[in-house]
Amino acid sequence: MSTGLLRRLLPTLILCSAPLWSQPAAPVISEETKACLDCHATFQPGVVEDWRHSLHAATTPTLGMSKPALERRISATEVPEELRNVVIGCYECHSRNTAAHRDAFDHFGYTINVVVSPNDCATCHITEREQYAPSKKAHALDNLEKNPLYHTLVHYLTSQKKVEGSKLVQQPASETAIGGACYACHGTKVEVLALHTVSTAAGDVEVPLLTNWPNQGVGRVNPDGSQGACTSCHPRHSFSIEVARKPHTCSQCHLQPDVPAWDVYVESKHGNIMMSKEREYTWDRVPWLVGRDFRVPTCASCHNSLLATPDGNVIAERSHDFGSRLWVRIFGLPYAHPQPKDGATHVIRNADGQPLPTTFANIPASSFLIDAGEQAQRRETMANVCRSCHSTDWTLQHFAALDTAVVETNAMTLAATQVLGEGWKLKMADPKNPFDESLEHDWMKQWIFYANSTRYGYAMMGQDYAAFKNGWWDLNLNLQKMHETVRKAKSPPTKR
Repeated sequence: MSTGLLRRLLPTLILCSAPLWSQPAAPVISEETKACLDCHATFQPGVVEDWRHSLHAATTPTLGMSKPALERRISATEVPEELRNVVIGCYECHSRNTAAHRDAFDHFGYTINVVVSPNDCATCHITEREQYAPSKKAHALDNLEKNPLYHTLVHYLTSQKKVEGSKLVQQPASETAIGGACYACHGTKVEVLALHTVSTAAGDVEVPLLTNWPNQGVGRVNPDGSQGACTSCHPRHSFSIEVARKPHTCSQCHLQPDVPAWDVYVESKHGNIMMSKEREYTWDRVPWLVGRDFRVPTCASCHNSLLATPDGNVIAERSHDFGSRLWVRIFGLPYAHPQPKDGATHVIRNADGQPLPTTFANIPASSFLIDAGEQAQRRETMANVCRSCHSTDWTLQHFAALDTAVVETNAMTLAATQVLGEGWKLKMADPKNPFDESLEHDWMKQWIFYANSTRYGYAMMGQDYAAFKNGWWDLNLNLQKMHETVRKAKSPPTKR
């Protein structure tokens, strides 16, 4: 045998001759989860195989907690004894906190919950739950339902309309219309009505009848009273960190025309490189090493991932409050403004008593918004992320351009609001509902489509969205249209 061949075979020979006790033990699956798999592998093989390929199926909490601090994906300092040395399977997730779950029911001798909530995930991932709980995402449903202005907007947009004679008559929005539109992203309130029998391939099965289900919106209110859905980003049943980190996941909700983050990112230089090179990147390492695991930012790298240099120096700490690194909220309602102090924005009241972060004249509700010191601190955190690839000068000039874009687009929204005010004085629209008449529709476009798009274009370097694609071009055309409409109403044609 040649020396070269021997060298190539040596690792295999050593592995084959190793004693059995040196081989890693197969993951231990609990008897309860085995019972789940016995049925569901036949009737829902897609779900089961997703789980089998997950990290949950390959490791135990004890092993996860033994990793170095930076590499740990489990934030609890201890977990219930019955979970410590088994993989996290069907039963380990669906049997948590059953006393709090109104959707708990007896399923072939096991008490399980239909919905796995953030409180259940907190058994192992407590820090993540605590970070997420006060965020705008966790309060996404409340912020629509408990803010009377947004509630009016949602129900107007999804209402049924029909023509009666010469009038267009609005009918109440159906639960289906709302649930499949705004609430698909924001979340629904999942409640238990009763137990009912469902005919399945496995026979008749008695399960809870849930309202507004299925839903995986970020602010979903669960049957145990918790808010949020970890599965919005970490899809069940793989709960993949790779999927959560890829911007395709964010594109489920963050799309043009109102929140064009995905569209702008794909058009940008960053998006171009990511789409070209994503197969070369390591998407699931913790911490995520800039330059080694990936070489171009994604939504997750900028907004929430634990980033470090290849030699292990932390650049940005992990956070599941996705606004914690942001100093300005460029999604204008109706103006861009400092980030709110708390994700429950429905409690905000501006100087005019409105549930908005600014007045219609763009006076900020400062007591509800972060101060200059907090803005500077968050700006520096984001600058650290940018400087892991770019120079300090490049970073500062990019932020300065965004600052200017915020000021200028807010000014264009203010001009549109002033025109709308003139229209209200002329009784061209009724301010009691600022969303339901033509002039008000144009005003809404000015901020929810065009000003937002322009700012996203500057923030994320998708230049066409700052120019012609819902950007400056439409900001100007729309304002011109509004102005001419009101001017004509002020000066009707002279009768001959």
